[in-house]
Amino acid sequence: MKPKRKRKKKISDLLTETVPKPGVPADLQKMLNEHFGAKRSVIELEELKLPDSCFLPANDLTHSFSSYLKEICPKWAKLRKNHTEKSSVVMLVICSSALRCLELIKSMAAFKGDGKVMKLFAKHLKIQEQMKMLEKDVVHVGVGTPGRIKALIQQEGLKLTSLKYFILDWNHRDQKLRRLIDIPEIKKETVELLEMELIKLCRDGSVKLGLF
Repeated sequence: MKPKRKRKKKISDLLTETVPKPGVPADLQKMLNEHFGAKRSVIELEELKLPDSCFLPANDLTHSFSSYLKEICPKWAKLRKNHTEKSSVVMLVICSSALRCLELIKSMAAFKGDGKVMKLFAKHLKIQEQMKMLEKDVVHVGVGTPGRIKALIQQEGLKLTSLKYFILDWNHRDQKLRRLIDIPEIKKETVELLEMELIKLCRDGSVKLGLF
């Protein structure tokens, strides 16, 4: 009888066997270093470093999305009231899929108050329509996928001048148990989005980064 060939483990098999550990700032830094490591000089890599002061407390996996946001952003009501700039948001939330964006929008109801939340993903939504809506209304929170948010910034439909909070939906696992950073295309777009302007804004102290 032929010996059974050992099946190569798939990423989902490996993930099933691992106990979920909440993301910490070092994980994000590691992701940036891995992505840019070979392509950048030491000086350039230094500019991509995120000091601890950039980060909000990370989710320890006990929070709902609303309770997490309440903890990291206790002055939300005041921030919301003072935000009047169009084509910009106070908070950006990055998810791996349109479906996950809708889940988080629903679960932040207890937090947002009168704040306007906008969907910033590509599914069924044209980028021109999103740009018009951002231009027309004052929007407080944008929840979307990294690719679409990157495109909106590139086309100047979304400005980062009012941004205070940048939240990565880091710990969530999809049906195949993959996190945001386990999906190559999403991971790449997240890194590119961070590199565009966000790392600089975090280093300057105007934006705080959270891992939910």
